[in-house]
Order: sequence, then C-alpha cells, then structure tokens
Amino acid sequence: MKGLVNRRQRVLRVRAVQHSMAVAETARARDEANGIAHNLERLRAVRNELFETQGMANGASFAAMQELATRLEQASRQLDGALYDARRNVEAKEGMTLAANREKEIASRLKDRARANLEEWRENKLAALPRYRRMQRNEDR
Repeated sequence: MKGLVNRRQRVLRVRAVQHSMAVAETARARDEANGIAHNLERLRAVRNELFETQGMANGASFAAMQELATRLEQASRQLDGALYDARRNVEAKEGMTLAANREKEIASRLKDRARANLEEWRENKLAALPRYRRMQRNEDR
C-alpha cells in the first residue's frame, strides 16, 4: 500500500513539472506574440510619420518616401501573417497548459485517494488486532 502512495507521489511530481514546463512555454509564446505586435505597431507608426514632412519636398525625396512606404507596407503584411501564426501558437500552448493542469489535478486526486486507502487499511489492521495485543502495543510506545 505504501508503495502505491509513493508511486502516486512520483507521478504527481512529474505532472507538476510537466505543468510548469507548459506554463513556461505558454509565457514564451505570449512574449513572442507581444513582441511581434509591438514591432507591427512601430512599423505602422513609422509608415504614418513618413509623409508628415514640414515644407516642400522635391520629386526625388518624394519618390524615395513612396518606395520606403511600399516596403514598410510589405513588411507590415508579413508581420500580420507572423502575428496570426504566433497567436495560434499561443492558443495551442494554452491548450497544452490546460491539459497538463488537468493531468496534475487527476494525479493529485489519485495520490490523495491512495493515501486515504492506506490510512483506512492501517486502521482496519489495528482494529483487527486482539485487544491484549493493542494494549501491549500502546504500552510499548
């Protein structure tokens, strides 16, 4: 019986480590998605500030600004795709975290049940001892 409790405790420790790893992976994926979103915001801000020039601009500088704006829009579209993938990755990692948490809770319940069964077994064993043996056992303590 005690071996069962020890095995359940070991399984619970493994499940707790798996849950911690899943939480860390989820946090890492969220950080990556937040970083991409921040870069996308910065890119859009640069694009919007590009044509806010003071005074007159010649044709060459206007063409250069237009070329830069086109490249910034292209980079923005690529970041949109990367952000979509990063958010899907976050959702997948959150699902893994929930599954790991569920497994950890199941292992905890199984360990508690095994411990309760062990205690019940010990009580039944003690109750099954003849009365004089119980008295001797209590006197020895």
